Amino acid sequence: MSRQLLLMALAPLLGLFILAIGNGALVTLTTLRLDSAGYSPQIIGWVSSAYFLGLALGALLNDRLLLAIGHIRAYGSFASLVAVTVLLQGLLVEAWAWFVLRLVAGWATVGVFLVIENWLLAVGEPRVRGRLLALYMIAVYAAGVVGQLMLGVTLALGELAPFMIIGMLASLSVLPMAMIPRVTPLLEKAEPLSPARLMRLTPTGVMGSFGSGLAVAAVYTLLPLYLQRVGHDVERVGQFMAVMVLGAMLLQYPVGRWSDRHDRQLVLILLGACCALIAGVVLLVPLTSWGLAAALFMLGGGIFTLYPVSVGHAADRAPAGALVRMSQGLLLINAIGSTLSPPVITPVMSVLGDDGLFWCLGVLGLSLVAFFGWRRRVRPAPLPVAPFSPATPLSAVGAELVVTDEWVQGAREHEHVEDLSRAVADVAVAEPLVGPPPRHEAHIVYFDEPPTAPTPGAT
Repeated sequence: MSRQLLLMALAPLLGLFILAIGNGALVTLTTLRLDSAGYSPQIIGWVSSAYFLGLALGALLNDRLLLAIGHIRAYGSFASLVAVTVLLQGLLVEAWAWFVLRLVAGWATVGVFLVIENWLLAVGEPRVRGRLLALYMIAVYAAGVVGQLMLGVTLALGELAPFMIIGMLASLSVLPMAMIPRVTPLLEKAEPLSPARLMRLTPTGVMGSFGSGLAVAAVYTLLPLYLQRVGHDVERVGQFMAVMVLGAMLLQYPVGRWSDRHDRQLVLILLGACCALIAGVVLLVPLTSWGLAAALFMLGGGIFTLYPVSVGHAADRAPAGALVRMSQGLLLINAIGSTLSPPVITPVMSVLGDDGLFWCLGVLGLSLVAFFGWRRRVRPAPLPVAPFSPATPLSAVGAELVVTDEWVQGAREHEHVEDLSRAVADVAVAEPLVGPPPRHEAHIVYFDEPPTAPTPGAT
């Protein structure tokens, strides 16, 4: 990767890192503040789901604004909206107001990611996009860790201090983008495949993406509520959340390499089993703080790798011409799962208590294991045709970043094999064999002794 390319990518990545620090802290802070205000888990779930609903709407609609006003102005607009919503959250502690503010914040936040992802897609050649995506992933996850650790420090300064600091970070993130030369990369719009078409094409990919959305939204929004209600203060909650995000960051590559070398369906089965097992351990085994931290580290690695492995499995089966639209469709499925997760799980927590979160995660893990196992028996997975690529389900452009040249080549090869298999099957049906198969004589040459010289004059 050239120095010039690194410099061009540094400004948007730095802006993303600054904004993502506050964004990672705000997701946890929203849950904790609503709980301290006395709202029920159902209300907290609906407010939390508003953010993911905004992410889904923004991923489908924000590209039009980006095309109309350009990258730098679009980034400034989205980041300013994020700052305004955060500051208003500090002033208004009403559930209905926070629902609206979190909806707008989700719409604006995915707009920021859309600008950054498209910027990296435009400035990087295909051969370096994977490395740019790796830097992008590191910036997102590292900011998440810093944001969670920041919670306890900022709350010590006062109740409004966290909202003020997060709002300032959103405003400061504009500076790196505003100080670079203006360029206008093109953004191509592609409609995602419908959920029904995706379900026919790759049921495992659809259910893996949907289950990942359910699980990731649950741990981001409801795990802080669980940790606070079992007796941990805000600073310790932030530390536990940071450990979970760290596990998601550090285990992405090992799990990805593992899925490249083995059947991805088997990897998905084991990931689901891992999530169910860890949920059972938290529920049934008394854990020290270190034990809980280790469990959350593994839980983050298992849950956050479900989505990229599912997308990789879907890419192994997709025809070459449908890769981008398929990835965008799976992104939409993932966003739907994230939106539904808090409203579905919080009633269970009201009935079963705070442990209801891990009961739901355990049932979800076992359900994924059962579904993936059934699909593996019905239609065994092909060998991976393209290397794993870590994927952050943020926007439609992120889906395009995942579609590498290797994926396209693998899809073409897989499509050729499928066509050849169908052709062989058609011939077998049209011309069934009658009687025993024909016999073929084989001529075997032994090289234990040197060949005998031909007789002169022999023909």
